[in-house]
Amino acid sequence: MIDNILQLIGRDKPLFIKDIQDNEKLLTEIVNNSKFLVIGGAGTIGSAICREIFARNPKVLHVVDISENNMVELVRDVRSTGNGYIKGDFSTFALDCGSDIFKTFMETQKKQIGGYDYIFNTSALKHVRSEKDPYTLMRMIDTNIFNTCLTIEMAKETNTKKYFCVSTDKATNPVNMMGASKTIMEYYLNYYSKDISISTARFANVAFSDGSLLCGFNHRIEKNQPLSAPNDIRRYFVTPKEAGELCLMSCLLGDNRDIFFPKLDANLNLITFSSIAEKYLQQLGYEPVQCKTEQEARTKVTELKSQKKYPVYFFKSDTTGEKDFEEFYTDKETLVMNKFESVGIIKKELEYDLQKLEYFKKEIDKMKAKQSWTRKDLIDLFNEMIPNFNHKETGKFLDNKM
Repeated sequence: MIDNILQLIGRDKPLFIKDIQDNEKLLTEIVNNSKFLVIGGAGTIGSAICREIFARNPKVLHVVDISENNMVELVRDVRSTGNGYIKGDFSTFALDCGSDIFKTFMETQKKQIGGYDYIFNTSALKHVRSEKDPYTLMRMIDTNIFNTCLTIEMAKETNTKKYFCVSTDKATNPVNMMGASKTIMEYYLNYYSKDISISTARFANVAFSDGSLLCGFNHRIEKNQPLSAPNDIRRYFVTPKEAGELCLMSCLLGDNRDIFFPKLDANLNLITFSSIAEKYLQQLGYEPVQCKTEQEARTKVTELKSQKKYPVYFFKSDTTGEKDFEEFYTDKETLVMNKFESVGIIKKELEYDLQKLEYFKKEIDKMKAKQSWTRKDLIDLFNEMIPNFNHKETGKFLDNKM
């Protein structure tokens, strides 16, 4: 990842400096005296949370992730930063949080250390492209919804003080199944909040996060391949560190059922992917050269690179599930905008429809038992669950693009 992320995303300073400074004493005191588990902790957001916790010297920081490789890099990164060590226990575990092994792990930790005070769950299928087939869609439902329910149940049984789970701006008036899965996840979070304190955060695209288009720019350059990006999609961006800070504040400073979000200005902070691509290349010393087709862009890399130029292919977005604009809250949600300088809070009441939640699980279980379901089956079920769900179906998917 290149260093000047803020310049690329159209900002000149980090978002949460004052809020972190104003609350640093309290944050450090809580972390010093607490035991933490971060699920999905080797991903971009999870590892950012781990770095924030580690820097404040926790009693216990345990990290769970299914990716061995990312976990190894997290450890190397932590050990190579600052003093690299803490007085407390920092350990990583390559586990699937939906497995029986993980349940045994949680029960063992309850006996050995008394369980965790705070659990962060950042495990998710986050890509809109994951809705292209019925099988990945079903895994998305398992990961984003039912694994969340499972880990909350375990948190309750192990006397956890607070459970935090990452949501997304795409859960607000969703147009894709990824965002809608997080909307339904929020329904379940509200239900479980009657028994355990829960908070979450909705935030924008995390710049240069694993698997993101911007992260892909790094790989394209390494492999001498052209950059490709939509020129009509405008998005908000936060840095990985900002994502970690927002999650930390939501979990440690938020009340039960609070949803934290960054205060970003649509007039100042929305930026197109194509604009970032151009700035990215300019930072590397290349002049972007727009090509008319993918093929033209693919064939011109060597020729243009020798002239300190680089081929780009920009296009109008026409894929399923791409939202035209981003929003963090609806006009029906209650907001608190004066507690923090750069963070807004959505205040949720204890409100849930248990019959509807049970129906959703029952229908998913039926499909799995039959070992047969279609995208339409799942989209229809989501339409039943979410009022005015406006799924944007074009029949085209990102896997068909460069």
